[in-house]
Amino acid sequence: MSDETAGATPGFLVWRLSMKWRVAVDRALAPLGLTHAQYSVVATLRGLDRSGIRPSQRELADHTGLEALYVSKLARSLEAAGMVERTRDAVDSRAVRLALTARGQEVTGRAVGVVHGLIDTQLAPLGGTDSERTAAFVRDLTALLAVPAEVPAEPPTG
Repeated sequence: MSDETAGATPGFLVWRLSMKWRVAVDRALAPLGLTHAQYSVVATLRGLDRSGIRPSQRELADHTGLEALYVSKLARSLEAAGMVERTRDAVDSRAVRLALTARGQEVTGRAVGVVHGLIDTQLAPLGGTDSERTAAFVRDLTALLAVPAEVPAEPPTG
């Protein structure tokens, strides 16, 4: 364990790991003209499209855990780049539906390959993507993500 993480809380380590991951993805995807946040939108749209789902911006925000206003901003920038199509919902005029364009599909396919390579590299210390340690890590992360993000009414005393 490095000096900067010795005695660190689990919360700090999760935060550091998420920041390390975001920076690594930003750097890896920069040649494709994508940021980590934009990738989270296009990769999710690609996955949902494969399931026959064309989500609204709100549904995409709920699915990714991003703020709806931020998804709207990302979708607009991706639309300007020719990668996402935004259309009004036929039933709810307040809702905006999102889909990848042909260009968005092509760039996202390449980006997914880049990110999968990055995942392989980052998971090497756990034995790689197919190891039991990685499977246990995924189970632990999934369990932590299932815990509601509730703020205690009062901070603990003591």
